[in-house]
Amino acid sequence: MQSSNCIREASKACFNSCCANPHSPAPPSAAAPRRDFVSAILSTLHPSTTFTNHESLPSSRELLSSLRDALPNYFNSVLADSIRAQEYYHFNLSNHVCLDYVGHGLFSYAQKLLPASTSAPPPEERFFDFAYSSTNFTSYLLYGGEEQEFHAAAKRRIFRYMNVSEDDYSVVFTANQSSAFKLLAQSYPFGSQQNLVSLYDYDNEALQVMVEAAGKRGGRPQSAVFSWPTLRVNSRKLRKILMNKNRGLLAFPLQSRMSGARYSYQWMNLARENGWHVLLDASALAAKEMETLGLSLFQPDFLICSFFKIFGENPSGFCCLFVKKSSISVLNQSSTNMGIINLVPPRSSAIDEELHSTPSSSSEEVPSSEIVEVHGNKNALIEFRGLDHADTLGLILISSRLRYLVNWVVNALLSLRHPHSGNGLPLVTLYGPRVRLDRGPALAFNVCDWKGEMVEPVLVQKLADRNNISLSIGFLKNICFGEDKKKMDCGVGVVSASLGMLTNFEDVYRFWAFVARFLDADFVEKERWRYTALNQTTVEV
Repeated sequence: MQSSNCIREASKACFNSCCANPHSPAPPSAAAPRRDFVSAILSTLHPSTTFTNHESLPSSRELLSSLRDALPNYFNSVLADSIRAQEYYHFNLSNHVCLDYVGHGLFSYAQKLLPASTSAPPPEERFFDFAYSSTNFTSYLLYGGEEQEFHAAAKRRIFRYMNVSEDDYSVVFTANQSSAFKLLAQSYPFGSQQNLVSLYDYDNEALQVMVEAAGKRGGRPQSAVFSWPTLRVNSRKLRKILMNKNRGLLAFPLQSRMSGARYSYQWMNLARENGWHVLLDASALAAKEMETLGLSLFQPDFLICSFFKIFGENPSGFCCLFVKKSSISVLNQSSTNMGIINLVPPRSSAIDEELHSTPSSSSEEVPSSEIVEVHGNKNALIEFRGLDHADTLGLILISSRLRYLVNWVVNALLSLRHPHSGNGLPLVTLYGPRVRLDRGPALAFNVCDWKGEMVEPVLVQKLADRNNISLSIGFLKNICFGEDKKKMDCGVGVVSASLGMLTNFEDVYRFWAFVARFLDADFVEKERWRYTALNQTTVEV
């Protein structure tokens, strides 16, 4: 947990920043499309509107109508609603809002419920298994591993989905993101002349594995520094680091999965021009966003992305580590194979049992249920309906839909103010970009009580869960704030919400309406007593 001094100092800085008018106009130098977009988002609630009572919020239907009037192009994305209703209808049945999910969903919920027939297996057989590979990392990259058509078909589909060329890159599947970072950390030649620089504004467990490995080998791990509370990169300091004579590896996410802050592609260019290797972490990108990158121009040496189960379920899946073929020689010829996996059909399958011959350790196998095996075909074809849906919707539709929704909810959250608090204290402290055309589909925030003190993020998360809303919590770090620009060495706990391609307006409205309940000064106490009366586990306040 973060220290009390950090909370107190951060709270003071955030309070001062939040008292500024969140609806101030864009600077005169801003491009017209950006000004028009911001004005349209603000008009969906009317710029002068604030809400001090959760019971007085307009209905979702009324606000959706306002969104339609201000941004009619939002309704060009109704195909996403149709796909959600037909293929992911468990959302509506469970009445649950999932804003804690980051990654690419491999298949749809409907695939689990297809009736058994000669062309499709019964639901309990629609799974794949993991088999850990015995081939070491560099040999796997150079010559490939022992794999069957089931695994090869998955690789081909993911290469195509990620817009990555098999001529330029090799790929390994790992059990999770931490395994991918660790695999690369143990093979990259960190040393006294090989530094590690990262651009993460939040605490990332997978990255920490690499940081520790670099430190143990004599490398010097460093991080970019972010300004408070916008979380923009301190360009001067990062440029100085990247132009240092000691090179190494730059770990670069295109955007923060916690705050939605985006970073310029040009940092990759600057790093490459100065002799650095680049690891591009694409795990937080929305569906189809790899198509905007143009890998022919920004060819990272290493690329990481994550694939998970159906959106809305407890995530399990695998991670992909792509290595540029011309960069394989950079890696040590290590014997490690830690975390490398092959995908194999489920052991319950009566067909293609011979595909299970891939070497594995039964004590380490991780069962999952992402890939449909179409029986009647000896080659065990794989259907990635979740990826197919992303391809159907396309980059423009997905990105515009997410842009409208995340900016709408940012504006809506900033409209909530405590009643009877003098000058109207804001309920929500938002970190990172506010209403911006180019912000990412995630936001980091804290709820503040009527005295301006933070409500513990874990408490907000628990109460959200009891209201059928899933949120994440995390820690912001590597931040400079205040007049003296002092760097915070400890993290500041925050709540985070992430939007995906199937998120709809009702989801963000329900999220906003839940946060608005904290305008009631007795909300937390009422919830505690309500669950005590229902003989439920109480939330410690």
